Formats: sequence, structure tokens, C-alpha cells
Amino acid sequence: MSEITDAQAFPMRGIPQPTRESVLNLPRVRISQHPVIVHKITLLRDKRTSPPEFYRLVRELGALLAYEATSDLRLEPVQVETPLESMTGGRLAGGVGIVPILRAGLGLAEGFRQVLPDAAVWHLGLRRDERTLEPIEYYNQLARSTNLQVCFSVDPMLATGGSAIDALNILKRYGVPHLRYVALIGAPYGLLKLRQAHPDVPIYLAALDERLDDRGYICPGLGDAGDRQFGTL
Repeated sequence: MSEITDAQAFPMRGIPQPTRESVLNLPRVRISQHPVIVHKITLLRDKRTSPPEFYRLVRELGALLAYEATSDLRLEPVQVETPLESMTGGRLAGGVGIVPILRAGLGLAEGFRQVLPDAAVWHLGLRRDERTLEPIEYYNQLARSTNLQVCFSVDPMLATGGSAIDALNILKRYGVPHLRYVALIGAPYGLLKLRQAHPDVPIYLAALDERLDDRGYICPGLGDAGDRQFGTL
């Protein structure tokens, strides 16, 4: 077995990172300021929060972010009969897709489905190599593009940006149109990398943290979102 070098054990050591302030005005990036989202993110960060409560909070935050990330979707007119008279209302013009990055993205996807129960859900499995921080694809259950108005790639943590970039690369290769990326917490490094790799994809975050540590974990962050959701710490 080859020896693990210091650079492999701490792959972010010595790599320059942008400051939080330097990425706040990147184009097509929305960082929520909603007080309810701030409140729930704070509860999510608390190390005393149990896995069932953590999962519930992720679902609730997914629903709240879904409202923010769908505020500009197109509508088409539709005629309906109320109990009193006929009127013209609106319905979404085209379908919606949700692609959770397994497994941590499942809770967010459930929150989106509370808002959009008719959305198509596709699954993409990516895990991070702990030594190189590069994403490794291990599961792919994507359908070819259908009549979608928008497709959301959802994952709780935007750390180095590797998984997010790879997921969007895969979705674009499949011809999925009108992509958007949604995460709970991002780091300036990952946000900048994602913006550079996919300048056409809008990004929605519940919070932007300060930095990555030497291992590539977001600080102050909330720990491993997958382990904390599913009780596998």
C-alpha cells in the first residue's frame, strides 16, 4: 500500500481561497436573506440536533428554497370554473425536474416535492474521494430530456464545487434544459468554481459560509449532511 502524503490527507492546504465578500456579487447567484430560512439553518447547524429533526429541517428548507427558486417560472393561462363563475388563472408552462445528488440531496428533494408534487425526480449518485476531493459517479438514473420548463439539481453542501460541476456536466450531456442549482450552504471557493464552470446556471443558496478547512469541509458548516440526515455518524 502506498503511503498517503500530506497533500492527499489535506488537499486544500496551501490553496488560495476567495473571501466571502469577493463572491457576494457574482452574477446569477441568490443567497437567501429570509428570516425563517436563517432560523432553520441555525437549528440545522447545531450539533445537538438529532437525525430525525435534522432531516425534517432539511425537508422544510427544501420547500422554502423551492418557493424562492421558482418565483420567476413561466405561466400559461387556463380557464377554470369557481363555485361562482368562470375565470382565467395560470398554470406552470412546462414540467419541472428535480435531481437530488445522492444521498444527501434526498431531503432537499422531498422538500421540493412538497411544493411541486408533480415534478419528475431523477437520481444521480456522486461521492467525494476524501483524498483528492474529486467526485466519483456511482449511480445514474436519469431520463432523457422531456418537456421541462426547468430542472433543479439539489445538494445540501457546495464545498469545493466538484460534485455540483460534475452533476451539471452530466445533466447537460443528457440534454436536460434550463438547469438551476440549489444548496443549503456554500463556501466561497466552491461557489466561484461553480460560477466559472457553469456561468449559465442560476445558483440558489440558503447561506454562504466563510471558508473550507484543509480537508475541504465547509466552516462553520454543519458537518456531514448525509450522515446527519440518516443517522450514520
